[in-house]
Amino acid sequence: MTVHFIGAGPGAPDLITVRGLALIRRCPVCLYAGSLVPAEVVAEAPAGARVVDTAPMNLDEIVAEMEDADDKGLDVARVHSGDPSIYGAVAEQMRRLDALGIPYDVTPGVPSFTAAAAALGAELTLPDVSQTIILTRTAVRSSAMPEGEDLATLGRTGATLAIHLSIANLAHVVKELTPLYGKDCPVAVAYRVSWPDQAFIKGTLGDIRERVKSAGLTRTALILVGRVLGGAEFSDSRLYAPDHTHVLRPGKP
Repeated sequence: MTVHFIGAGPGAPDLITVRGLALIRRCPVCLYAGSLVPAEVVAEAPAGARVVDTAPMNLDEIVAEMEDADDKGLDVARVHSGDPSIYGAVAEQMRRLDALGIPYDVTPGVPSFTAAAAALGAELTLPDVSQTIILTRTAVRSSAMPEGEDLATLGRTGATLAIHLSIANLAHVVKELTPLYGKDCPVAVAYRVSWPDQAFIKGTLGDIRERVKSAGLTRTALILVGRVLGGAEFSDSRLYAPDHTHVLRPGKP
């Protein structure tokens, strides 16, 4: 018996990995985060499977389902949104399973920030502009941020920021980043990326609050901040430069 942690991707049912879908199709128990995982994905569970929406459950209740499956020798598809390694709350589940001696593995998924970049037609790492992406969040009702991971500190890098779980804290985001990135820095707020009701609100640090307020977005949105989003001038990558040689493209004699 194995608990398979599976990243279902950002929302579109066809953005789950082949491996993840194959596991769901063969596991007799499927535990999924119903608020963020599309119904079409768990509908692929085999006939007669135990399919449980864990959105209203606490950690003890979720682990109890896994223990029950272990007692019966039944594999579990534990389906999370996006990629389980990013704000997936999987580590605490793994810690419980380690203590219980229940085996598990992880199948990665498409994270929301890459899906948002794809939908925007944007590359988040541009030569001369930004070669670093920082994935972070802010503290509202969730766990406190560790020392040194506040936006004022991270923003000093000038990197492209993908700020999760913070749309309700947008005023704080703008206040912290404006002195570092400038009021004219491009911002894109991505709502439910790849779902049928996907929406993007584009603006700058100077006007994004009003734009988001007008749209009425209060949850399930990702905030992208950085010059890569606004048509910044950049050099061509050296990767394809005619005079750039490497083992697969040696120099001409």
